[in-house]
Amino acid sequence: MMKDIFQLLDLLGNDKEDLLNHVCKTIAKNQIHLPNKDSIDLFLNSNRNEQSIRSINQLYHNGNLSGTGYLSILPVDQGVEHTAGSSFSPNPIYFDPENIIKLALEAGCNAVASTIGGLALLSRKYAHKIPFIVKINHNELMTYPNKYDQIMFTSVRNAWNMGAVAVGATVYFGSTESDRQIIEVAHAFEEAHNLGMATILWCYTRNTAFVKDGIDYNTAADVTGQANYLGVTLQADIIKQKLPLNNGGFTTLKFAKTNPDMYSKLSSEHPIDLCRYQVLNCYSGRIGMINSGGESKGNTDLPEAIRTAVINKRAGGSGLIMGRKAFQRSFSEGINLINAVQNIYLSNEITIA
Repeated sequence: MMKDIFQLLDLLGNDKEDLLNHVCKTIAKNQIHLPNKDSIDLFLNSNRNEQSIRSINQLYHNGNLSGTGYLSILPVDQGVEHTAGSSFSPNPIYFDPENIIKLALEAGCNAVASTIGGLALLSRKYAHKIPFIVKINHNELMTYPNKYDQIMFTSVRNAWNMGAVAVGATVYFGSTESDRQIIEVAHAFEEAHNLGMATILWCYTRNTAFVKDGIDYNTAADVTGQANYLGVTLQADIIKQKLPLNNGGFTTLKFAKTNPDMYSKLSSEHPIDLCRYQVLNCYSGRIGMINSGGESKGNTDLPEAIRTAVINKRAGGSGLIMGRKAFQRSFSEGINLINAVQNIYLSNEITIA
């Protein structure tokens, strides 16, 4: 592991005391299901078959966070979503998908999430060594002008045949094409569960109309919280969501339905309270929510990753899924950064707010 936990917490800077000592007075921690070594038990009374529960258990019982109820996942689908040249130019070794898998293994991740092409090419060598999560749909980015649409790149059965433990998919809630995406993902997740796999939903919102007066409400707590609720309704076993940066998207944009209590009693302006509202919308934490690590900005990556991990953990989230901050640097530095984030979830110093 990389550093002493207190050194890592010092990276929070002026926000350290506020983030570490905040107590949620919106949704109390005893009102949500918190990650723990028995988190998998939340599925025992569900409709998930025994094979699916075993697959979910594999995700939670691998790597450095095994058995803690927390997840550290390496996601690398940016070669499709953001172009390979843009994604891998900082470290060209990752044009070779084997190095993506090696990074996840060496860093002690719970799983690696990537494209069907990259994982399938190496499935016989690695699928038994680390859980594979096959991302089955993508926004291919080559259409001009760009559009917000996720299209299927493979089938669930293809992912199952290669030994994947789970499938991942994205829905761009709020986009013009979201209705079709919802229907496709609903069918895909049903098939995945029938085959005994786990399901993970990238629960993103995408609409240019969600930006008003220079403020992007695609990451507002109320908007992303509702996206989470739609995601768990689709029977996602894990929700991936961006950390909320603001609130009041629905009220500012004047659409959907709201209740004043959403903003006065169930959330506040504090980042931990905003994140807890996201967790609340995952069936009160019955479905684990992992936040994404975001883009790489260079020297600020480690402090930003630590901040995100602290907010997620203290809010009752289930971990971090971090890609670009890890693979857009040297191999050893990527391992160190992932291990530093894992330290946050392993530390007893960081408690639930």
